Formats: sequence, C-alpha cells, structure tokens
Amino acid sequence: MSFRRGANVWLEDKDLAWMEAEVVEVREKLVVAVTAQGKRVSVSHEKLLPRDPDAEHGGVDDMTKLTYLNEPGVLYNLARRYALNEIYTYTGSILIAVNPFTKLPHLYNEHMMEQYKGVRLGELSPHVFAVADASYRAMMIEGRSQSILVSGESGAGKTETTKLIMQYLTYVGGRASIDSRTVEQQVLESNPLLEAFGNARTVRNDNSSRFGKFVEIQFNATGRISGAAIRTYLLERSRVVQISDRERNYHCFYQLCASGKDAEKYKVGHPSTFHYLNQSKTYELDGISSAQEYVKTRRAMDIVGISSSDQEAIFRILAGILHLGNIEFSPGFEHDSSTVNDARSKFHLQMAAKLLMCSPNLLLATLCTRSIQTLEGSIIKALDCPAAVAGRDALAKTLYARLFDWLVENINKSVGQDLDSKMQIGVLDIYGFECFKSNSFEQFCINFANEKLQQHFNEHVFKMEQEEYRNEDINWSYIEFIDNQDVLDLIEKKPIGIISLLDEACMFPKSTHESFSMKLFQSLRNHERLEKEKFSETDFTISHYAGKVTYQTDSFLDKNRDYVILEHCNLLSSSKCYFISGLFTSFPEDASRSSYKFSSVSSRFKQQLQALMETLNSTEPHYVRCVKPNSLNRPQKFENQSVLHQLRCGGVLEAVRISLAGYPTRRMYSEFLDRFGLMALEYIDESFNEKTLTEKILKKLKLENFQLGRTKVFLRAGQIAYLDSRRNEVLDSAARLVQGRFQTFIARKEFVQARGATVALQAYCRGCLARSIYAMRRQEAASLLIQKYARRWLSRQTFERFYSAALVIQSSVRSFTACKKFACIRERKAAMLIQARWRMWKRRALFQQHRHAVISIQCAWRQKFARRELRKLRMAANEAGALREAKNKLEHQLEDLTLRITIEKRLRVVAEEAKHIEVSKFQKSLELLHSELNAAKLATVDERIKNSTLLFEIDTLRKDKEILQFGLKRMGEIKDENLFLKNSMESLAKRNMELEHNLQKSQNDCSKTLKKLQETEERFSELQQNLHSLEEKLSNLQEENHILRLNAIHQSPLNSLALVRKHLPEKYSGGVISPNTREKHVFETPTPTKYLVSLPQTMSSTQRPSISYERHEENYELLIGCIKETLGFKDGKPVAACIIYRCLLQWRAFEAERTTVFDNIIEAINDVLQLDCEYEDVLPYWLSNTSALMCLLQRNLRSNGFLQTPNRRSVGSAGLTGRMAQALRSPLKLMGHEDGISYVDAKYPAILFKQQLTACLEKIFGLLRDNVKRELSPLLSQCIQAPKSNRTPTGRTSKLPGVSAQQPLKAHWECIIEFLNSFLVELHQNYVPSFFIRKLITQVFSFINIQLFNSLLLRRECCTFSNGEYIKSVLAMLEKWLADVTEEFAGTSWHELNYIRQAVGFLVIHQKKRKTLEEIRQDLCPVCS
Repeated sequence: MSFRRGANVWLEDKDLAWMEAEVVEVREKLVVAVTAQGKRVSVSHEKLLPRDPDAEHGGVDDMTKLTYLNEPGVLYNLARRYALNEIYTYTGSILIAVNPFTKLPHLYNEHMMEQYKGVRLGELSPHVFAVADASYRAMMIEGRSQSILVSGESGAGKTETTKLIMQYLTYVGGRASIDSRTVEQQVLESNPLLEAFGNARTVRNDNSSRFGKFVEIQFNATGRISGAAIRTYLLERSRVVQISDRERNYHCFYQLCASGKDAEKYKVGHPSTFHYLNQSKTYELDGISSAQEYVKTRRAMDIVGISSSDQEAIFRILAGILHLGNIEFSPGFEHDSSTVNDARSKFHLQMAAKLLMCSPNLLLATLCTRSIQTLEGSIIKALDCPAAVAGRDALAKTLYARLFDWLVENINKSVGQDLDSKMQIGVLDIYGFECFKSNSFEQFCINFANEKLQQHFNEHVFKMEQEEYRNEDINWSYIEFIDNQDVLDLIEKKPIGIISLLDEACMFPKSTHESFSMKLFQSLRNHERLEKEKFSETDFTISHYAGKVTYQTDSFLDKNRDYVILEHCNLLSSSKCYFISGLFTSFPEDASRSSYKFSSVSSRFKQQLQALMETLNSTEPHYVRCVKPNSLNRPQKFENQSVLHQLRCGGVLEAVRISLAGYPTRRMYSEFLDRFGLMALEYIDESFNEKTLTEKILKKLKLENFQLGRTKVFLRAGQIAYLDSRRNEVLDSAARLVQGRFQTFIARKEFVQARGATVALQAYCRGCLARSIYAMRRQEAASLLIQKYARRWLSRQTFERFYSAALVIQSSVRSFTACKKFACIRERKAAMLIQARWRMWKRRALFQQHRHAVISIQCAWRQKFARRELRKLRMAANEAGALREAKNKLEHQLEDLTLRITIEKRLRVVAEEAKHIEVSKFQKSLELLHSELNAAKLATVDERIKNSTLLFEIDTLRKDKEILQFGLKRMGEIKDENLFLKNSMESLAKRNMELEHNLQKSQNDCSKTLKKLQETEERFSELQQNLHSLEEKLSNLQEENHILRLNAIHQSPLNSLALVRKHLPEKYSGGVISPNTREKHVFETPTPTKYLVSLPQTMSSTQRPSISYERHEENYELLIGCIKETLGFKDGKPVAACIIYRCLLQWRAFEAERTTVFDNIIEAINDVLQLDCEYEDVLPYWLSNTSALMCLLQRNLRSNGFLQTPNRRSVGSAGLTGRMAQALRSPLKLMGHEDGISYVDAKYPAILFKQQLTACLEKIFGLLRDNVKRELSPLLSQCIQAPKSNRTPTGRTSKLPGVSAQQPLKAHWECIIEFLNSFLVELHQNYVPSFFIRKLITQVFSFINIQLFNSLLLRRECCTFSNGEYIKSVLAMLEKWLADVTEEFAGTSWHELNYIRQAVGFLVIHQKKRKTLEEIRQDLCPVCS
C-alpha cells in the first residue's frame, strides 16, 4: 500500500505495540513518519498500517464498523472504550469483555436485565446479558441447545462472566420447582469446593483453574429451568506429584496443612516437609489465609451436602497422598529390588496405611513388587527404585483423580439435574492459551485444547460471515476458509503425530526424551509448523494460531505415563474405609493378563477433548472473550502488549483475519454517501436512490471487486484507504481555495484596523505634548516658593545646633572635674584594703608551713609502724595452710554430723513406712490369695481344654517330630503347674494364719518405733545446736582469711601470689586450680554402702510374694542392646529411658526382692561410658537419659525418701545432689505427662537402684564438666595476654575510654566462644534439662575466673593497662554471650567472674576520672568497705 505526505498511519513500537504517526516524507522504498511525541522514524511501506483520523473518541461498539479493520484499530478501539468504562465490545456476534478490576453495579442490576430481555443482538450497547438473551431466545425459537464459550487467561474475569450469564438465565428462565436457592446460587456455592480441589497457583495467576468446567443449565418445554449439571474436563493430574518453581500444588493440600487440630490429627505439618509440596518454595499466597480458606471449603462441603464422615475420609485421602509422597526407596538385597529407605520413610508408610485404612505390609508390597499373570500362574516381580517411585506417583494421581470425580458427581446430585431435559444452555469456562519461558507437557495439552477450540471458533466465524453475505445477496463462493487443521494433524494424527510418537516412546521403559525428540524430528522434519531449536537438541517449536511456542521435552515421558495398576485398585478396594473402597469398585480391563495397564495421559486428554467438541458441535455456540487489561490487577490501566497477546490467543485477531479474507469494510449506503458523496457532487442533485448513487461514485473512481448488497456496500481490503486518499485530495483542494479567500479577508481587516490606530495615536501624542508644557510652568513657580521656605528652615537649624553644643561643653567640663575628685578618694580606700590583705596572707602562709612539717613527721612515724605491721601480716599469711587444714577438719566433722543426723532421721521414716506398707500388703495378699484360688479353679478347666487341643494337634502332626516334642514338654509343664496349684490350695489356709500373726507383731513394732523416734528427735535438736556453733566458727575463719587476702593485695600484689592463691573462696574448689591438672575417672558404679544404709531384713522368704519377673530374663539381653545403641529422642523425650522404665514396669522388677536386672543396667551404662567416652555426644545423651529415668523413678516409686540420702562427697557434689533432687521433683517438665500416675511399691533392690542411678548421674555430670575444663585449659593459657599488635606503647596510652577495646581480638577467644556455642547446641540437641545446663555453665565460668585470675597474678607481664583493656573486652564478649543464652541457662554465671572483673577494673583504674580512695574501694571490692 502506498502512502502520501500527510497520511495518518499506525507505526509499530516495542513498548506500546502500535503508536500514532503522520507521514511527512515519501521516498522510493522508505516512508518518514513523525510520531505524536515528535520523533522521526524511517520505515518501509509494509510496516505501516492506515489510521482513520476521523475515528470517534469513544470508539465503536462493533469492530466491524471500523473504517480500517486491522490490529492497531482493534487494540485502540478497546483502549478508548475501556477508558470510558465501556468494557464490552462486539466483533460481529463475538463479545469482548475487558476486566475493569472495579465494581460497576449499574451494569448488572435488575433494571439492566429487563432492558436486554427480548432485544435483538446489536440493538443496544454490547453487554454479556445480550449474549445470554440471544442464546436463550435461539433455544426457545429453534428448539436447539445452545452453548456459551467463555475463554481468556487467568484473571481475565471468566468466573465472574459465567456468574453473570447464569444470573441472567435464572432471571429469564426462573425455576420450575419451588426452591429457596436459585441455580446460580447452588452452582456458585460449590465454587469454593471446586477451586480448592481444582485450582492452583501458576506463574501468572494465584488462582488458576487447572480443569475445564462446563455448566449445563437445563430447561423444560416451557422455558423454565428444570435442573443443572457440572461437567469437568481435562484435569491436570500430573500437578499432584510434580510442580515447577514459583507454582503451587492444588489449594486443598495447603489448606489441610494450615487446619490446626485436623493437621495434628493426620500428622500433617508445614508444606515444606512434604515432597509433593516442597518442589516449589512458594507456600503462601499474598493476602490469602489458608486456614480461613479451609473453613470456607468445609462450609462449602456442608452446603453441598457432604456428610461429616465423608469429609473426614476426603481429608484422610489428602493427608495419605502427602505421606505417600514422602516414602523414599533404596536398593534392596536382591537385584533390581527396592525397599523403604529409612525410618522417616517407614513412618510415612505407616501413616499412609493408617490414613487409607489398609495394611502397611500390603501397601509396601504394592509399591515394591508387581505380579505378572502367565499360563503357569502368577509371578511376583520386584521393582527397582525408579519403578517404585513411578508406581507411588501413579497411585497418588489415581487416588486424587477418583476423589475429584466423586466430588463433581456429588455436587451434581446436590444441584439436581433433569435427565429428561431436551433443551439446555451450556457455559464453558476453560483455561486459555499459555506461553511461558519454560513450557512443558501441561502447556502442550492446554494449547492443543485451545487449537481445537480455535478451529471450532474459526468455523463459527466463517459461518457468520457466510450468513452475512447470504442475507445481503453477496457472491462469496471464492472466499478461502482459513483453517488450522495442519497444526491439529501435527499433534494428533496417527501414526506419526506428536501424541502417537509420545505414546510409542512411553511404551518402551528404556526410552528417554532424547530418543523421543530424535524420532520426532526424523518423522516430521518437513512439516512447516514444526521447528527445531538451535541451542537445544530436544526442544521443539510449534507455530500455533497465537504464535510460536517452544516446548521442553525433559519431562514429557514421565508426565505422559499413567499406569492403571491392578495392585493399587485391589489395595484401595480392600480399605476398611467404605468411602475409599467405594472409589475403586471398578477394575481396569484385561486385569487377568497383566498387573498394570499403560494409560497415556495425552491420549485420554485427546478423548476427553473430543467428547467436549462433540458436545459443542451439537449446540449453537456463542463466544465471550475475556481480556485482562494489565498484570497488576488495577483499574484504568491498559497495557497494550498484554492485551494484544490475549487478543491473539483468544482468536479475536484470527476472526479479523477471516474478515479480511472477504469484504472487511461494510458501510450502510447512507453512511457511505455522507462520507464520500462530496467526490461526485454532480450526482447529488439528481434523483438517484442511495444504491445507484453509490455505484456511480465507485465507478467514477474506477474501483473493482466491490459488492453492492441490499442495505450495505461491501469493499475489499485496501479499497477504503484508496477512497479516503481520494476524499482527502478533494478536501485539500477545497481547503486551499477557502484558505486564499480567508487570508484576503484577514489582510483587509488588518489594514483598516492599522489606519484607525494611527489616527488615534497622533491625537494622543499632541495632547500629551501640551500637557507636559503646562506641567513644566507649574513646577517653576512651585520651586521658587519651596526655596524661600527651605533657606529660612536651614538658618534656624544652624542657630539651634550652636546653642546645644555650648550647653554640652559646659556640662562635660563640670563632669570631668567631679570624676577626678572621686577617683582620688577611691584609690586611697583600695590601698588600705590591699595592705590589710597582704598582712593576712603572710600570717596564713607561716601557719601552713608549720602544719605541713607536723604532718610529714606523723606520716614518717606511721609508715614505720605500717612496715612493722606488714611484716607481721606476712608471717601470718605463711601460716594460712594451717588455718585451711583446721577449716577442712571442721568441714569434715560438720559433714559427718549432718550425715548421721539425716541417716537416723530417714531410718526412722523408712522403718515406719515399711511397717505401714507391710501391713497393707498383708491385707492385700489375703485378697490376692482368694482370687488366685478362684483363678486356679478356672485354670484347671482351661488346662483340660488345652490338653484336648494338644492331643488333637499330636494326632494331626505326627510327621513333625520337633512340634511333637514341644507338645510333650508342654504337657509336662501343664501337669507340673496343676500339681503346683493343688499344693498352693492346701497352703492357703496355713498362710492366712501366719499373716494374722505377723499383723499383730507389726502393730507391736510400730509402738516401739514411735518411742525411738521421740528419743532421736531430742538428739537431733542437740546436734543442730552444735551445727550452728560450728557454722559460726567457719564464718569467723572465712572473715579472717578474707581480711588477710585483701591486705596482701593492697600491699604488694606481685610479691604475695601464694598468699592470695591460698585464700580464694571455697566456691572455686578450695584453691587455685592449675590448668595442667588432669583427673583420672574410673568408670565404676559406687558401691551401695556409700549411699544407702543397709535396711533391716525383717521379712522371711516365705513372706515375700512370688513374682513372675524371672520369665523375662531372656529379654534382658535385648534391653542391654537398647542401652548400648543410641536411640535418640522422640518429641523431646529420651527413648532409651522410656524403654528401660517401661520394661522394668512390665516385668514388675520394682516389686521383686531379688533381681539382677538393675545391676545389669548400671553395668551396661558404665560400659557405654567407658567405651564411648571419647565421643562428645555420649555424655550429654546419657545425662538426659539418666535424669529422665531418675525423674520417672522419683515420681512413681512410693519410697522416694531414699533418693535424697546424702553421701560422703565434697560440698560441691552435695549441693549438686540437693539441687538435682529439687529439679527432679517436677518430672512433668521432662516427660510431659500429668495424668495417669501409677505408684509402685518399691522393694530394696529398686531403692538401691535409685541410689546407684543417682551416683551414675553425678558421675556423668562430673565427667562432662571435666571434659569442658580440659578443652578450655589450653585455650585459656594462650589467650590471657593481649597480642602485641593490640598493645599501646608506654607513655602514649590514650586517655579516651574504649580506644584499646576496639583493637581486634585474638582468635583464641573466638575459639572459646565457638566451643561454648557448640557445647550448648549439643546439650540442647540431647534435651538436657535446663537445671544441668545452668549448673554446667556456672561451673565453667567459675573455672574461667580461676584460670584468668591465677594467670594474671602469676605472670607479671600481664599486669599492664593494655592487657587489662584486652581482658575487659573479652569479658564484654562473654557477657554478650551470656545475654544471648538467656538467664534460664546462664543463671548467675556472670557473677562467677567477679574476681577477674575486679582485678581488670584495678588495672584500668587510671583510665577513669580522678576518684577518692573510698570510691575506688566501693567500685572494685565492696567487701573491703
């Protein structure tokens, strides 16, 4: 097409797609155009399209009315209408709906529906109600079913448009039966349910439908609504097991994970813990709560009518699918076999079987094996790991697909469908054309479906074109039909279509996507619609109607395989849940020949698509194309590139292309004459009709290939542009003539105006000149008068100035004379005052000199006396060892006294408790004996029955010798038990008599013990008084030691190191600890005599009840094996401790008077500690287990007083045992149980076991503490002194606070912090109680304090200001670490560093401002003040 200068054109643009421009220059092959922004562009003729300059500002309501029906014309017509909130536009009978992203209530009220009721399509402005009314009227007139196809990309408003269509059909059709809810309400109430199970997040939309929905609204013969049904197509099953990045699985899985109590019931946690959900890192949607959506889904199920039991079964299935995805496989013992990978996979296998209510073993066999039917029988074949994973995914997809079909069927039952209806209107809501950066098998199937629908759309558009031509009597036989059948043949044609080749590749197990791509390019290399990518050997490109799409074949084969496996159907049909078994009532065909049948996803997709097309072909279609104006979902924002892409994908531009193939320009005769009649004015005045006049105009312009219809003129593509160019030429010539006449009129008018202005200007100038002469004369007269008055005023001013000056001079002279006299008087008084002050200062200086001399003499005398006292203090400090020995002796005596008092007191309590326990046990034993007598009688009857059964087994199994021998032994045991029971019956009477006699004895013993208790209490009060006196002596000794230590520090800290080291407080282990000392630990259990006083054995062997714990001796080895293995923790509880306690409780070992199981447990724990002590995690693990076991014993054993028996240990160990007992008094903190406490009457071995376990716990604690000290000792010895780079030269120390603290620290302290962090993490991982962690950290910091303080005193080079600043920064690091640890685990550890902090403060004391001695004493050592 040729363009002339001044033509209006459309120019392509990368950002705006098309932009307005005007041709300013035409060359041979190029055209120079200027855009609206003033930019000049040179392009070829082919890249420009004509633009109508007279287009309406508001656009046209029907695209066929456009002067130029081209791509930019369609785009900008939609943009103009969208800017005016006109969101609906026709393209023939096709409705284009642009999403406004805002509410327009005036468009959808009842008044608007009444306006469109019964109105022919096109008479009113475009509206979705018009399309719905046209389909309803066509159904009623023609008696044929209709369909409305709503398409568009995600977020374009398809669901809202479908809702409006159903709303209008409900309005015009009503409902035949009386119902409280309309069809629209019933269908929309099921939307949350279908969205939860059928929608998912894609790259472009957070709520994309991954299935096609066809809503059938059924009518009776009178046009009233009689029912409705929902049909679903093309569910994306592969999304259940595989998702891409930034996408999500179906919403229902995430809703279940956020359901709270239901999630806990089904053992479902965060989505990141499941394989089917964590393939993408997107778990939440912006602005959407999964928990609230779960409640909406539940409410939708209630509305639809799904019972609570069915709802529970549905979510059980979803949870089972998630657990199925977490089952991992590893190679088995046999070749090409597989088994469950680890304990985590076994747990998920158990949970999946529990949720699906089937056997775990059967589920494992179904996943790992396959059965093959042959003529000789069934063969079981093991599957390798990839095959097992494929089978697992196939089971998940099949289960989810059956569940989705059941939901749709249940929704249809709730809505109510009329099976006898012969007329219906179907509304199809299906996903649109997709083209992403990475396109896989799902996009291939979706685009294949859109190609099918586009072919149906093209046929409909072409049919409407033919209808238009036929109504206007236009010859249309030569018009070519534009079809996309070649693309459909490329995809679905047999035997060399893409789907056929894909199915063929999937039939062979060893096929890969490389072999499939090679076969595809070999078979279809000459097809014009198929292209091969340059930079990939496996990707291929298909030229669709909407553009080229490149597909990646990496996962084509895996996603296309969908095996229908017989074992899966048998497994789920055998489920105990009737709901799950009901989903699998039908079995696949040919089940007898093969265990599984290959099912192609693409082939099934093609069949469902064919069924949908058959449904659409049987109806009269109506099309609604929804367009999303922008990707930000904001109103009044129109993105040209996005809309243009949607118009291509929606087939709108394809419809324009079909129109361009015929007669795209159609004008009414009246419109044509209004626009182009000026080109043949000679025919206008004559009496011709409009059709004849139009024909004469076209023949005058020498146009061909046009058609004259009944009411319109039909022009070929490009003819309207030629007519416009000729019209513009006529208008240009007329414009030039009008411009010439107009310019002449303007020139004469300007001349007349200029002449009148000249005359007026001359008159004004003469008047101005006369006025100026008169003004000058008036000014001369006025100036003479002003001069006269000015001279008089100046003379008066001069006289007044001289007069005032004379007065000022006279007053100044008088003032100077008076000031001089006053100064003389003032000097005399000042001289007298100075003399008085000089005499006073001289006397005061003499007095101060005498006082200073007296003070110097006194200081010298006091210094001599202080040196004498210092020598005495040094001699006393050398005798500190003797004081310490005396103190230790007093401590041992105090410990012995407290031990004796406690033992005597507890012996009394134990004796009293034992008496009461024995009395109650004697009464219980009487009752037990009666019950055993009755049980013995019943046992004899049971044994007779067993004898008969054994005789029957002997007769039937004579050939099996081993079983026969076992039966004979069993017979002998039964006879012995019968004899034993008979003897026990005879001894019952004797036993009763003995028990009564013992009861009387025990009552007598109780009265005696009460008297003894009174005596011991008196003795206890005496011992307590002695204890108070000893404590007072100890406090006096400590105060003396403390005073000696402080005196030594103040006098000479470097010359009295030994004295200070000996007088450190007892909480630091009684002295200075050498960093090189190592303690040798012996892994032996302390003897019970150290911790427990032997109890009186008053009961005879005949009085002890016989307990059958000996039967469990064969299980002891298994328990010992559990102790030697690391079983870990479950829910924060040590598994080994729980197993030991449960076994002992089951075997009734606590009630046994003789057993070796306790000794075996303690020996096993010691063996583990001795063998594995080199591993760092063994001690925390057994510290947690022993404390938990101690907690269980403390809670459940009645005689818990023995657990607090003191032992002969140091003060630190006794304190640990006491606080440990207090920490273990609330065992609920460790085990997490509060109810169901069952007390057990403990015997002597159980009480002894508790004491042994306490000793073992203290030993583990000591080993763990010593290991930490051993690790820290070499580091502390290396990092006490600041690095050389951190020191400040002597004499140049910065007086600014914090300067030296900013120097970089040595790596040793970072190692210490890292070691403490790893040590704390290790304790947390082993769930060590906070009491032990707090105690360990406190003792470790006490050790750090001792080491740093000793090193600081023993090494003189460390006692510098720079080193003090270095250690101060290190203490800040430790303080920050303690703050991060929190007080729960740190406790009072910071106070343990008190001495090193005081020493560091003394080193950096000159950095602070000047203070008095009392302030320094208060800051550094408050004890001295």
